[in-house]
Amino acid sequence: MQYTRLFTPIRIGSMELKNRIVMPAMHHLYTENGYATPRFCEYYYQRVEGGAGLIIVGSCRFDGYGAKANSMSLADDSTIPGWKEFTRGVHNRGGKVAVQLYHAGRYMPKADVPCGGDALSPSATFASYTRETAPEMTRQQIFDLLEDYAAGARRAVEAGFDAVEISASSGYLLCQFLSPLTNHRTDEFGGSFENRCRFPLMVIEKVKSVLGCQVPLILRLGADDFVPGSNTLEDAMAFAPLAEAKGVDLFNVTGGWHETKVPQLTGDLPRGGLSYLGKGIRSVVSVPVMMCNRVSDPTTAEKLLALGRADLVGFGRPLIADPQLPNKARENRAHEIRPCMACNQGCLANTFFDRPITCLVNGICGRELQYPVVPAAQPKKVLVIGGGPAGCEAALRAASRGHHVTLMEQAQELGGQLRQVVQVPARQEFKELLAYYRRNLPRAGVNVLLGRTAAPEDAKAYDKVIVATGGVPNVTKLPTAPDAIPVYTSRQVLSGDVMPGKNVVVIGGSYIGCFTAQYLSREGAMSADELFFSVTQNADTTDHILSRLNHSDRSVVLLEQGKKVGFGFESGTSWPVLGDLGRLGVPFLKNTLVTAITAEGVDAVETKKDGTQISHHYPADCVVVASGVHSDETLYEAILAQGCDAVAIGNCHQLGKAINAIQAGAEVGLTI
Repeated sequence: MQYTRLFTPIRIGSMELKNRIVMPAMHHLYTENGYATPRFCEYYYQRVEGGAGLIIVGSCRFDGYGAKANSMSLADDSTIPGWKEFTRGVHNRGGKVAVQLYHAGRYMPKADVPCGGDALSPSATFASYTRETAPEMTRQQIFDLLEDYAAGARRAVEAGFDAVEISASSGYLLCQFLSPLTNHRTDEFGGSFENRCRFPLMVIEKVKSVLGCQVPLILRLGADDFVPGSNTLEDAMAFAPLAEAKGVDLFNVTGGWHETKVPQLTGDLPRGGLSYLGKGIRSVVSVPVMMCNRVSDPTTAEKLLALGRADLVGFGRPLIADPQLPNKARENRAHEIRPCMACNQGCLANTFFDRPITCLVNGICGRELQYPVVPAAQPKKVLVIGGGPAGCEAALRAASRGHHVTLMEQAQELGGQLRQVVQVPARQEFKELLAYYRRNLPRAGVNVLLGRTAAPEDAKAYDKVIVATGGVPNVTKLPTAPDAIPVYTSRQVLSGDVMPGKNVVVIGGSYIGCFTAQYLSREGAMSADELFFSVTQNADTTDHILSRLNHSDRSVVLLEQGKKVGFGFESGTSWPVLGDLGRLGVPFLKNTLVTAITAEGVDAVETKKDGTQISHHYPADCVVVASGVHSDETLYEAILAQGCDAVAIGNCHQLGKAINAIQAGAEVGLTI
């Protein structure tokens, strides 16, 4: 496909961009005490060299209250020389770079305020994100902060940034001023819509007065808070023209707060699913509009441009996954793009714990200096045993360095456990990762042998052997009667080997058990195709459609022996799945021990907090056990015993998730 619109130049104020691809600001935590580091620079230089039209870095603090000390900083003049060197590096590589001035407001935990004291908040409202209530800002603090915004903008210009972005999204400070939920002030900065807009508009005007006509101003605007009682698209459409009049040259449109129950970043949100927000803002302003949130691939981006929902697109996490995405799309190599899975395992999850981000599909993200992709000094014959994510990644990376690679997989197709994961509603995106490996391993010259079980003696013909055979399923002993209903594993169910009936009990409350319960329940609910048919053909009433969407014809019960259901998820990724289970009426019981599996169903005993025990009987036609896997290095040890140069990676060596497997594969493949 030719992405003609995506690679058409565009002007933002005085700045000319070579294409419509922008990498928006995200938390990375690659700086040290706010200063630029070689790690930070190299990470972004590779995205510039990858062909992005504009890079926006941040979040960047500009005062002592708005962001944590380990965030990027323009809070004082001492930071300018380092950032000037960084922007010079961007410009030398033919790129453009902006910086986001970020202020969390009441989202800043008191313990993390760099200058000490309380966070800044328009009003004293409780923040569920921090579990704290910051005091109301004084009028003096408001005007002092206005000057801090101006000082941050001045430093940005002196540091050589091509544009400056102001953050007014995700529930951060300017959103807090705009929202009636968080702004209860009685002075000129609160109350009416006009008053709630006052401070954000003053910030825009103040920053623009510093930037002048030579440096464009970008506003990252939350176009719908997705929080009951807060601002909606209609409110954002009323605010946007006012902001444009104060000097905004580009609107970067997103949606949602941290408190929202509407998925914004996970695979639950369809690609381009929030683009109607960009369309709404674009209809009321005359300057360009950029759309973010789940614009995950060039084809989706091209469609949004073609439909007039945006003028530019934000590739955030997709450029984490593949820095070369723009170049590959422009050169008609879209099949080579490492796909973003919307899994949030390495990016969003890490930021919750103040850890530098990584990426599930890009095993060297943030470690570009540590693992450079360079040709091998001496090509070797390499054998990779196992076609799961660890083995596929190791083979692909080794081949990229010029090694002669053979991959043996005992199954008839690649993927390992990913073949089961892709059946889960929230993990459909993993199909793209499977397709990526299946397409690109042969293209890279890897000799892929399917249906081939490797023997220890096979290793003798190779210079290096990588064992990535995956984990072995656990065997769970259950109190099963001789005539009991069938007992299956989650792997059997998710692979499609068996079809459970109408009444199912899932044993195991980890993420595997939750995914399995969700898959089984969704099979019995209204599908997307059925929904489309019913709505477009006017074949059903709205109330009945909603009932069919939120009701499953399959009864599923989830039982967990431990104290928690939903463990093993990455931070910020469990609530959509648990919420879906709740909508579908799936009961999930913790502290519950299965006592018998009979011909009639499952007997179990639940222990309450006070020690009281309650007996349950669940009629069922089958049981599904979600018990996970364990490591097994038997083959690896047999290969070593023959004196071969071998290494074990992935679940056969140490249990982990796909992100750990792919990281291990990348490390081995790039260091052979």
